[in-house]
Amino acid sequence: MSTVTTPTIATHEVTGPSGHPIARYLAKRLIVGVVMLAIVSIAVFFFTQALPGDVARQILGQNATQAQLEALRDQLGLHRPVIVQYLDWVRGMVSGQFGTSLTSGLPVAREIAPRLANSTMLVGITVIILVPLALLLGTSAALRPRGFTDGFVSAAVLVIIALPEFIIAILVIALLATNVIKVFPPTSIVDAGLPIWQQGNLLALPVLTLVIGSIPYFTESVRTTVREELGSEYVVWARLSGVAERRVLWRYAMPNAIGPSLQVIGTTLVYLTGGIVAVENVFAFPGIGAALTAAVANRDIPVVQTIAMLLATAALVIYLIADVCGILLTPKLRTALTS
Repeated sequence: MSTVTTPTIATHEVTGPSGHPIARYLAKRLIVGVVMLAIVSIAVFFFTQALPGDVARQILGQNATQAQLEALRDQLGLHRPVIVQYLDWVRGMVSGQFGTSLTSGLPVAREIAPRLANSTMLVGITVIILVPLALLLGTSAALRPRGFTDGFVSAAVLVIIALPEFIIAILVIALLATNVIKVFPPTSIVDAGLPIWQQGNLLALPVLTLVIGSIPYFTESVRTTVREELGSEYVVWARLSGVAERRVLWRYAMPNAIGPSLQVIGTTLVYLTGGIVAVENVFAFPGIGAALTAAVANRDIPVVQTIAMLLATAALVIYLIADVCGILLTPKLRTALTS
């Protein structure tokens, strides 16, 4: 009788009114996300304010007079209290008014929009290749412990994790873009007059570098999770009951392994948003990472602040979506949350 009552109660709690556990969990995560974003905004604003150099001097050049510099500082509001500048900046960010680039004179949104689109495509192609490949390698390694795939995954994880992204990029260039084996161009300087997707050969090496750099974490997580599920009590009972091994994997083990894997996908996406900065600079790819590096070098504070906040917001949103999807798609996690 208890085995019938428990699922009924759990289902009522999950699909019930706005006070059900998943809604409360989501609300808590949203509150935590907003608080974290506020902390990040404080850090971004004050760290960028602490960058060496003078904004007014950066704009007007070294030949500007002191009167011209003071007039521009007044125009930019640099003489106002720092807290007032911060609050005005936050209001601008929330309303989508990101300011004007100090180097190009263009609105920041217009300045970074094409670069953001380029980086999004780069990360999207990487994920499309990464996810099925990591699932295949991780599941194969879990099904055959101490087999060839398991040994290969273990060795690859140890080697790749020890290599920074720019080292992987240099090795990829040396292997596939030198005079010995010149399959792809060593840089990804795209033609601004053509859509980025029509220049696929320029994306090959950056995508390959990102896939190699991020696949160990995802593959290792899939292997560990699937192996744990295959050794669980309900899988053992399914096997003793004569259930086919393929059905054991896809009907019993994978539903509980897919949730943690989704959460690792979220972590991998966040990793890609950070690793893309180094990769884009190595390949001279016109993405958001290269734009951030150039803006820091030029002390283009509005661009630096906007890109930093976009990356932080993207990371928080990815983590939230991955956590919620992981809970919704994993029976054990749903049961733990609603019990």
